[in-house]
Amino acid sequence: MKKLIVSCFVIGIAVNINAQNYWKKHEGKTAKVILTNSKVNERMADKGAVKFEQFGQPKETEACIFVAPNFKYQKLIGIGGAITDAAAETFYKMPKNKQKEILDAYFGKNGLGYTMVRTNMNSCDFSSDSYTYVEDNDTSLKTFNVAHDEKYKIPLIKEAQKAIGNSFTFYFSPWSPPAWMKSNKSLYKGGRLENQYYQTWADYYIKFIKEYEKRGINVWGLTVQNEPMATQSWESCIYTAEEEGEFLKNNLGPTLWKNGYKDKKVMIWDHNRDLIYQRATTTLSDPETSKYASGIGYHWYETWNNKTQLFDNLAETHRAFPDKFLAFTEGCKEQFAMDRIYDVSLGELYSKNMLNDFNKGNALWTDWNILLDETGGPNHKGNFCFAPIIADTKTGEVFYTYEYYYIGHVSKYIKPNAQRIGSSSNRAALTSSAFMNENGQLVTVIMNDSDNDIETNLWIEGMAAKLNAPAHSIQTVIL
Repeated sequence: MKKLIVSCFVIGIAVNINAQNYWKKHEGKTAKVILTNSKVNERMADKGAVKFEQFGQPKETEACIFVAPNFKYQKLIGIGGAITDAAAETFYKMPKNKQKEILDAYFGKNGLGYTMVRTNMNSCDFSSDSYTYVEDNDTSLKTFNVAHDEKYKIPLIKEAQKAIGNSFTFYFSPWSPPAWMKSNKSLYKGGRLENQYYQTWADYYIKFIKEYEKRGINVWGLTVQNEPMATQSWESCIYTAEEEGEFLKNNLGPTLWKNGYKDKKVMIWDHNRDLIYQRATTTLSDPETSKYASGIGYHWYETWNNKTQLFDNLAETHRAFPDKFLAFTEGCKEQFAMDRIYDVSLGELYSKNMLNDFNKGNALWTDWNILLDETGGPNHKGNFCFAPIIADTKTGEVFYTYEYYYIGHVSKYIKPNAQRIGSSSNRAALTSSAFMNENGQLVTVIMNDSDNDIETNLWIEGMAAKLNAPAHSIQTVIL
């Protein structure tokens, strides 16, 4: 396989002394390298240490990733995944020893380090059935009851909470209000929330929060509506930017605050990057609306109408609203096929999105289902998808896709409250992002999604360590 001659990475350490002098003083310092190399089926392997030596000005012919530690940006809130009905139902169909394995794989001390959990309020496509928590036309919400969630979803969320500990961060999203509140009188195919039910629906969120917190699950935040511009064959509801703003300003926001939930983080939009800037600038243009919103959520499915993800829209939105955090709330690879679960492109899709999102200002990153079965479900509308871990409920086997490992190269080593530091790449084949953990540990993640091995130098203001980035690989360098 043809090798590109030399490339280099630039990493720095955030210190309160001159970085140049720091690195001269620490010539010979080593960094740990963790590598996933798909060509030899090597996954998160410890490759030992690389040593830093003096290295002068890089040439333009040398591929480089530059990291500037004195330029500090957003702090990471956390990384995690969704515990949907489908994920929880699949989990409890597995043998006890496999359940423990899956919990440890995500939330255990040696797992991926997940701290974020998202779930659905009312049913979504990744539910075996459609449901709400109230009887039809109960405008007083006296019949509100989350008994449906107590069979699978709540127990698994509590298991995750126990494993995560104090860093546990939980939020929820609705896919649709009850059918009787909507213009089309259906949970499915869009429709809109009828004006006369705006306050009833706002009260519904309060009921949900109270019931979950009564069970010991602290609610950190919520999104107003999952995918408010998608008319789906499954649970969905449409809001224009103005309608979402009106609901937040006049109903949801004041109702949260009135009930003592001013600390809950409300995220608007919760849909694709294509419209994120228009939605944010419209919904948040009114200060009375904006005061109730903490963040702006988004998904990655704009590829249905584009050839690639629109990362620049995140940067523009972040510039417009530096006081609101950007939150990736959902993404997965659609059209599940069991014979493709070991395709490295699944992992590359994740890292391309994660690293670019962080470089554009993202502060929270949440995968979709943490677990699905051998069909890519269950899903009551046949919308089967991939997940990082696939469980065969018939044989009891657990399969780890490259999604799992590629996410892990970020989530396992970059901790909550880590601060992103400046970085850039001069080669399209090399994608990277760098963070400084609170303990001063510098973590840089480097992906090579090309067909060529790339010999590299990890370059830090006159110091460098030799590395190799194999074709279709990802590595984490810990300094």
